[in-house]
Amino acid sequence: MKTTRIVQNILKNYEGETPGVKAKLHGMLMHGKLAGTGKMIILPVDQGFEHGPARSFAANPGGYDPHYHYRLAIDAGLNAYAAPLGMLEAGADTFAGQIPTILKANSANSLMSGTAGKNQAVTASVDDALRLGCSAVGFTIYPGSDMALDMFEEIREMRREAASKGIATVIWSYPRGEALDKDGETAIDIAAYAAQIAALLGAHIIKIKLSTDHLSLGEAKKVYEAQGIDVATQAARVRHCMQSAFDGRRIVIFSGGAKKGSDSVYDDARAIYEGGGNGSIIGRNSFQRPRADALDMLGKLVDIYRGKA
Repeated sequence: MKTTRIVQNILKNYEGETPGVKAKLHGMLMHGKLAGTGKMIILPVDQGFEHGPARSFAANPGGYDPHYHYRLAIDAGLNAYAAPLGMLEAGADTFAGQIPTILKANSANSLMSGTAGKNQAVTASVDDALRLGCSAVGFTIYPGSDMALDMFEEIREMRREAASKGIATVIWSYPRGEALDKDGETAIDIAAYAAQIAALLGAHIIKIKLSTDHLSLGEAKKVYEAQGIDVATQAARVRHCMQSAFDGRRIVIFSGGAKKGSDSVYDDARAIYEGGGNGSIIGRNSFQRPRADALDMLGKLVDIYRGKA
């Protein structure tokens, strides 16, 4: 498929990157039903690590099988599929070349004590991504955690190695930790800050959560109010987060969180589209539904991102 002007313009924003990294970004942007639009839908399945198997897959037992998720992402025509090492290895040969993959290279789990500090263990390497034919490595950082500086240094090194080997980097930038209360984790000033941090760390694709209109940091709140920054609607908040990611020069996708009604999922996608976001990374809201329902929902999301719904 010939590269579209939209994708060409996106790739121009990555001025310091090697042809290999740009080729991997191109491959994801030009794959699936949203190919060439500049929009993306990615299926992430790292919840088994994060929440445990029953909480993740009992609602739709087919999800215990790693092949289920490969097939769901392929049949839905998504741009990419992201998972930890073991999940990708379990289907890497069967589904080789059928969909771009993202190796989630660090993970947390729900068995740690509450005093352990918000952090993730590095569970895979750039060489693993090369061996499995991945388009990118994915890495979570927790701005707001006392462990955040260590996480920044870990992804700095992994990002450098990945770029040198022609692999892109996706950063999950999730505010969480000792410096933040629950409202602060999804506050708009914190979400925009998280997008900026990921961009400054060299992320090629940034994954953040949709935010609320809450302003958490006192000094930031003064600026938002003095400058009249619009955060009243979800679309306005998406637009502000895009502005914080180098004024839209970086691809930003937004996560869906816990399973919720399909109407809420569609409303989120419309706000992302209206606000100029690049798309959704949607896990539990898809694979915890029966396959037919998930495919129907993902199809409608494609239509929204194509401006048809």
